[in-house]
Amino acid sequence: MGRTTSFETKIDELQNILSKLENSTDSLEDSINLYEKGMKLVSDCYKILNKAELKITTINKAFDEVK
Repeated sequence: MGRTTSFETKIDELQNILSKLENSTDSLEDSINLYEKGMKLVSDCYKILNKAELKITTINKAFDEVK
């Protein structure tokens, strides 16, 4: 399996891609490839955020049961 990349690293990569796309003089094909990579990073970030939200919800429920 591949190496897991942190949320922050993925956001940094996404910002770099956005900057490249905004200032690009690359070919259309290169721009599309960057866009595709960016959208995969967005998807990965959403998955990480959803897991974090689930974990927080679980912690809150456990805390509410203890009160």
